[in-house]
Parts: sequence; structure tokens; C-alpha cells
Amino acid sequence: MNDLQPVALGDEPADLVLEGGRVYCSSRGAFLERDVAVVGNRIAALLEDGSDVVGPDTRVLSATDRVILPGLIDAHTHADIHATTERMCPYLLAAGTTSIVTEPSGLGALFGPEGLETFLEVTADLPLSVYHTVPPQPFVDTFEPARADEDELEGYASLLAHERVVGVAEIDWIHVVGRDSPVDALYERAAAEGVKIVGHGAGCRGDALRAFATVVDDDHEAISPEEVIERAEHGIHVVGRCGSIRDDLAAVTEALEDVDPASVSLSTDGTWPTELVGGFGMAEVLRRTIDAGVEPGTAIDMATRNTAEHFGLEGRGVVAPGAHADLVVVDDLESMTVETVIVEGSVVVDGTPQVDPEVTYPDFVYDSIDVGTGRDRFTAPVEAAPDGTVRAMEVGRGLLSLETAVEPAVGEGRYVPDPNADVLSATLIDRDPSTEDRAFTGFLTGFGLESGAVATTNTWEVAGLVTVAADPDDASLAASHVASMGGGWAIVRDGEVVADLPMPVAAFAADRPVPEIAAEFETLEDALRELGVDVDRPLLTVQTLTFPGVPALKLSTSGYADVLARSVVGLEGEGEGESN
Repeated sequence: MNDLQPVALGDEPADLVLEGGRVYCSSRGAFLERDVAVVGNRIAALLEDGSDVVGPDTRVLSATDRVILPGLIDAHTHADIHATTERMCPYLLAAGTTSIVTEPSGLGALFGPEGLETFLEVTADLPLSVYHTVPPQPFVDTFEPARADEDELEGYASLLAHERVVGVAEIDWIHVVGRDSPVDALYERAAAEGVKIVGHGAGCRGDALRAFATVVDDDHEAISPEEVIERAEHGIHVVGRCGSIRDDLAAVTEALEDVDPASVSLSTDGTWPTELVGGFGMAEVLRRTIDAGVEPGTAIDMATRNTAEHFGLEGRGVVAPGAHADLVVVDDLESMTVETVIVEGSVVVDGTPQVDPEVTYPDFVYDSIDVGTGRDRFTAPVEAAPDGTVRAMEVGRGLLSLETAVEPAVGEGRYVPDPNADVLSATLIDRDPSTEDRAFTGFLTGFGLESGAVATTNTWEVAGLVTVAADPDDASLAASHVASMGGGWAIVRDGEVVADLPMPVAAFAADRPVPEIAAEFETLEDALRELGVDVDRPLLTVQTLTFPGVPALKLSTSGYADVLARSVVGLEGEGEGESN
């Protein structure tokens, strides 16, 4: 007889009883008047009257006039960007999130299996269930040579067997559709372990989507009802997202009449510190879904059971005997105000978070930058486009950067920015200390920077350092300052650092209180506004200049990445870009 049966039979007291609430029972799709009895980290029973299992040492929490939900699960996020995961943890819990499926974009992208093992270790004992996906970017060779070798493949493959590794992280469709890729070897190992492959199908449709569906198991990039339906038709689990990057709930909710709701999950795709401190999280995502007209039980399943079943998170996502005691008590389904959160049978939120975890990172995570920052690095040789007109990126809608042509200024035989003509330099430097020094400087228009420079190591999908500059000297100082901090952000004007934010953990995350990080984000944006930047989300624009998941022209260290053509091009014509 297991430890739960005596409580279920009413013969022994429970450790914890939630009494008086309306419990969502997903297997019935109904809300039931039940008390929830917990033993250790498991639910022992749903009882019409839990008083029989209340003993002298039982903790009793009232849920009268409230709703008891399964712990909410974020189906796709990035919990090691901007702030470290343990710093985010109390805020995620306060927003009703008890489990996350996260891609280790910082530690995993640069440090390989050692970084992934470190992330597994530092998240193992958090009061939050953290499930991981293994980043495939080291195996991608579309625009640069693959960084991972056969030995690293074995390291990654061995991690796929870890109980908290549930898949291979998002892959841009351009890397795997219609071409052979080193990533295929990792996918073969994933199939052998029975874990999922996460897709990133922005702009993928028609024949390409059918081909993509033979590779991936889910995708979070449907931004219209038609795209949701097309993915479902091809057997791709749809992950709707509402978070700091995008809000696609309208597309998902409109498409639900034409797809099986069980094939849809909800996610944030990452929550920035500014939204975390405002209370945004999975409870708000669920509230908005219900507010959009989705039947409450269906919406709750999308934020709980569907994700658990898709990724094989055994015992998560339901309120049932034997399940993990992950529970969220909310005032009502209209406000979705979180009152109490229980994770593995422990009360972690009681009005306010009751936990503030701390972890220690190994020294190697702070050694992630080795870059040259001489002035010429942030200019381009005239010989690369001798007629005076150069290929450039143009800031587009959202994360788009389009292809255009500009005429930079010339100084000392090199192309330099001309802010009066809205022509800025955009430089990507490979910051990995284990690789050769590589960089490319292209040009950017439509950003609006009138003077100074901005630099960051928060570069999507590459271990890089990016600058956008109206002045090469300021770019040099901004890059040097970021390197001296071990990563993060710096904004420079007239030779002076006017705003910065250190992010020394893998050069991707700050180990500081989240409110402080949020305040610094606002300071950074304010500084860019003072320098003339007029795009909607300037920090996001800068850090996604390297991101080939959204077309059309992006930065690589060998030249521009022409995303749709899947080729590297230079400042003039076709062919290899010229490094600086």
C-alpha cells in the first residue's frame, strides 16, 4: 500500500488540505466542490469533506469562494535571458506558473554540454519545476560552420536521456527544410530517446510547412488563424503565445473552432523583467484566453494538461489523486488573481511569494567574452563595395529587418556611419573565447540613432556582441565597456557611457533583483530615445539583428545572412561577406 491510500481511505491525516474551493477536474471538464488532500508532494484525494483527514499537524488552507486549478505550465519560454532563472522564480510563481519548458539560450548556446549540465544543476532544487530543451544552434551550418563536433554531439545526446530534458529546442525552418544539416544527427538521437523537437516556423507555409512537419513536433510561430489551422492539419502541436515578444492569442482563439483544442498549448515565449515586476505570467495569459471567449475548461487545459501530455510531464497539469501537488488558487476566472500557489506540496505563494532561492554558478560561466574593439572593427572597407552604394538592413515591422541599399560616409578609406542620412553601422563580433576572432560590419537604416552607439551581448541564437552606431569611436567604447562587465548592455554618447546593465552570467543574464533589472531596462530605452531612436521596441530590435528566425536580412560574422535565400552576402552583390 502506498502512502496516499490511508488518506484516501480516511484512515490517516493529510499533510495539507485545501478546503472549500471549486476544483477544476479536467477529466470531467467540470468544476467540483471538493477539498484537496495532499501527502508529501502528491495529491492523495479529492474529498467532499476533508475534515476527516485533518489531524493536529495538518496544514489547512481555506479556498472558500475561490477556484483551485492545476499548476500552470508555460509551454515555451527562455528563462535564462535578462535575469537568471532563480531571480525570476518568485515572480513566475506569483503569476501562477509552477512548471516551465525552457530553452537555455545563454548557458547552452555558448558552453555546450557543460553549460547545459550547469543549467540542469542550478535549476534542480528551485521551487519551480524546470524542464529543458537542448539548443540545436551549435549544429546549425546555414550561414556559418557548425560549432559543435562529434564529441559534443555525444554530450548533447546523453543529455536527451535526462528526466528533465524533454526535447530539442526551437529550430528555424530554414535550417532543415530541403537541405541536409548536421542538426539531423541530433534529431536522430532525439527520436531514439522519444523526446520532442521544437519548431520555429515564422513565415513557413505550404510545401515548406509540410516538409517542416516531418521534422518538428510543435511550433509557436502561428500568427494568424489560417496558420494555426495549417499547423494542426499537418500534425504540429500548436503553442499559442502571449508574452513580451508577441501576443498571438487572437489567432489561436479564433482558430479553435477548426482544430482540436487538445492539440493547442499556451506559452509566454519569455517574459522580460519589466513585465515580470508588473505581475505578468501564465495566469494573465489564461485570463486573456478566457476573456477572448474560450470555454474556461478548454483554456485551463491549454495552460496545463495539454502541455503536460505533449511533453510527457508525468503527473503534471491535472488535479487528481497521485498527481504532483502543484495547485493554484485564484479568486475567480474573470480576474485570475492568484492567492495561493503550491508546488510539490509546499506553499510557495501565500498572498506574496514565500521563497527567494539562491544558487551559485561555476566560474566558467563568467568567462564568455573575448573580442577586439578597435575603431576599424566598426567600419567597413571601401573595397567591399567600391561604387559607394552598399547593401544594408532596414528596420521593419516587429522583428523584421529588410534589405535595402544606402550610401555611407567615407573616412580614411573606410565606410563609416552617416547619422544625418539615417545610415548607421551594425557590427557583429564573435565573442566566444574558444573560437577565432571574427566580425562583420554592415549598415542599418530606419533605427533613428542620431549620435552615439549601443552595444549588447544579448544576441539571439549566436554567441556574439552587437553594436549599432552613429559614431565608430562610441561603438568601440560601448563594446569595450560591455566586455569589461562580462556582458550586458551599454549606451555611449560623445565618449561617455550614459547607461549600462551588466549581465555577467553567460553574458546573457543579470544576477540581481528583478525590479533593479527592470528599472535599468527602462533607463536603457530612455537613453536611446534621447539619442533619437524612434522604433517601437529599440532593445528588441538591436538584439534580434542576428536572428534568422524572422526574415529577411540579418547579421552573421561572415556577412549578411540572406535568410530566405539561405546564403551569406556581402556589402555588394552575391558571395561571401568580408570580415573586418
